[in-house]
Amino acid sequence: MSTPAAPRSLAEALRVRDDASLATLLRSRPDLITPVPTDLTQLATRAGTRASVVRALERLDRFALQTAEALAVAADPATYDELFGLMAGDERDPAVAAALPRALATLREQALVWGADDRLRLVRTARELLAPSPQHPSPTGLGPAAQEVTAAMSPGRIQEIVTAAGLPSTHDSVSAVAALTGLFTDRGRMAALLAEAPEESREVLDRLVWGPPYGQVTADPAARLRWLLDRGLLLPTAPGTVVLPREVALHLRGGRAHRATEPLPPGLEASATHRPQVVDATAAGQAYTALATVEELLKDWDEGGPTVLRAGGLSVRDLKRTAVALDVSEPVAAFWVELAYAAGLLASDGDADERYAATPAHDEWMERPAAERWARLAEAWLTATRTSGVVGGRDVKERTLSALGPGLDRSAAPEVRHRVLTLLAGLPEGASPSADSVLARLRWERPLRGTQQDDLRGRLATWTLSEAEMLGVTGRGALSAHGRALLGAPARKPAKEPSGPGDKLPVHHVPVALEPLSAAEQATASAAATRLLTPLLPEPLDHVLLQADLTAVAPGPLKRPLADMLGVLADVESKGGATVYRFTPGSVRRALDAGRAASDLHAFLTAHSRTPVPQPLTYLIDDVARRHGHLRVGAASAYVRCDDDALLNEIIADKRAAGLRLRRLAPTVLATQADPATLLDGLRAMGFAPAAESAEGDVLITRADAHRTPPRTAPQPVPDGPPTPDATLLAAAVRAIRAGDLASTTPRKQAPSASGGDLPRTSSAETLATMQAAVLTGEALWIGYVNAEGSASQRVIAPIRVEGGFVTAYDHTADEVRTYPLHRVTGVAELADD
Repeated sequence: MSTPAAPRSLAEALRVRDDASLATLLRSRPDLITPVPTDLTQLATRAGTRASVVRALERLDRFALQTAEALAVAADPATYDELFGLMAGDERDPAVAAALPRALATLREQALVWGADDRLRLVRTARELLAPSPQHPSPTGLGPAAQEVTAAMSPGRIQEIVTAAGLPSTHDSVSAVAALTGLFTDRGRMAALLAEAPEESREVLDRLVWGPPYGQVTADPAARLRWLLDRGLLLPTAPGTVVLPREVALHLRGGRAHRATEPLPPGLEASATHRPQVVDATAAGQAYTALATVEELLKDWDEGGPTVLRAGGLSVRDLKRTAVALDVSEPVAAFWVELAYAAGLLASDGDADERYAATPAHDEWMERPAAERWARLAEAWLTATRTSGVVGGRDVKERTLSALGPGLDRSAAPEVRHRVLTLLAGLPEGASPSADSVLARLRWERPLRGTQQDDLRGRLATWTLSEAEMLGVTGRGALSAHGRALLGAPARKPAKEPSGPGDKLPVHHVPVALEPLSAAEQATASAAATRLLTPLLPEPLDHVLLQADLTAVAPGPLKRPLADMLGVLADVESKGGATVYRFTPGSVRRALDAGRAASDLHAFLTAHSRTPVPQPLTYLIDDVARRHGHLRVGAASAYVRCDDDALLNEIIADKRAAGLRLRRLAPTVLATQADPATLLDGLRAMGFAPAAESAEGDVLITRADAHRTPPRTAPQPVPDGPPTPDATLLAAAVRAIRAGDLASTTPRKQAPSASGGDLPRTSSAETLATMQAAVLTGEALWIGYVNAEGSASQRVIAPIRVEGGFVTAYDHTADEVRTYPLHRVTGVAELADD
């Protein structure tokens, strides 16, 4: 059996791959599938474009990228042994030997490297990006090869260098440079040459060996530099600039292209280890706090929240107010606001005076059990691209980024969150890693390239660890059981118990390969997380403990109707494991304004208190109710009326009423130019309990109406490039590419009137006769076809039926049966016998 010929191009290398390998390529580089290439040649061309190659390089781990960088400074093509020498050096590091096949397989899988082990080729665009040049130094710190540097030198100067290096002179520059390169790559002769070098000259080489390889010299170099220049150990690249040739640097480095190779990812270090039950309980407590915080935020904005800035988003002042209301810092407040927005629970109302408010989905969310509400928040956080961590920063136009405003999307955020949690899922239960080890692992998986200074992935990872703790996905830094279920991760064995306080146990990270879940898979995972979280959350209570100091203690979360009513009747004094409510004249008046009678309040407290209703609270309610509505405020702009004219005399005489500018219209009526709301607030500030009335004289119930936006959808995540294709799309794309490649590469007999590369052209009679003959013989044909838009193409078809001016055939290009009008067929030719 003859050995198949080595591929001469990337297209030929792709052509010998099986379907599974092509599908893997398209999955790992989804930009290649949009739109689906017509054949493998077009796929190879697209895989070599600069944008696609840059994207692929950015997704390599550190060792795979180091392997590509080594190939960029190796010969083209290079052998596997040459590559291994560049990666492992003279020491032949066994860790590099074990990891190099995997890295090379990754580069081949991503179509960045092609060819057999004896002829490895890095795609041209990747070589241009990674090879050293004065404008773009190589990450290896190597300079150009001697052949590249001497290309612009005079033949006489080259011969002088060859002679000074102890080599025989040659008749041409090409052979002279080849002899010089042979000297630099011969370890024995090179060692002998460097043994003759002065100590000062060796110091110069030591400064340049690991890069940058360029240096500056004067017109009259010092003796230590002159010795190196005469022997070609330093070569001039421009007036006043010299470079250390690549071959010399590799000799000094012991053959290594990198100062330090990293064949293995850094392990995660456990900063602490806790019992899984403690982790789950802590995470559940954080989950409950997260729900309470989001509910309080939406309740605070229930009647219409802050106004929307003209450029969009929340003003700095409103963010500070929200932070004070939630009793958190401003960055944390921005996180909760963005989380509620990502979950579709709040949005702008779209009115002329645009404000933020809860959406109709909020009311539906509030009716769900607590664990289900948490799962919705966690899902929204996992997939959101809006990143609260950048709030307060600057965009490219130096504009401040505001919460809920534009410019907060970071498309890498979902992938980083998923990866960080996946790393935590690989640890034993109860083990929490140090943040530094997590960042080191992520930087190995996606290293910064070239001049990239903004370590966005590192910042996203730091924010993820903090946000996961606030949200209750983790507890004490370790992934909780319900957080693990949310990812779809399998349960892990518990870690070894720590032997003492502060004990840090080494944890061997076991990688867990978790792909982002589909919508159906995520729904199943969320249901599992809900089941695990439900028993850990406290049950809502239907009672409080009333105390004689006009306070009520809620020893846990309250059922929603009780919490809503108590929130109107009393003010929250403190929060925590137990919430303390305080009854004041203002809070009782608020309940009366909402349409409750004093008897209703007494009945409510009696029904929901585990302790007797204290007498001071009963007196407070009765006293406020007796005075409530004694004064009536209407519109004059506003007026006050009261049957007790002595009370009106008291109001007019009070100095605090001067700003209201009241005047008497009748013994029982006062009027003012202030609006009713201002008048109500002013009288209440003076200690009175007025009630508003309608134009008909009826008391107005001032129950706060919840303000809702029109139906809104949650913001859609901004994808990080083309989405990863699913299995169905991949299978269809591979079939289409194979079919198109078959049509473009099938050997065919030359049509009489067709010249090389042109569409076949035959007369109508010849076309019809050939088609009819192919129907009888079952042979495939090569045709030229022009569609209705005038676009010409060539196809390979197997005719099935010819009638009525149409040919019905199996189209190998499209991999399906199609019907073509004969008048659009430019010509036909038989396929070659081969």
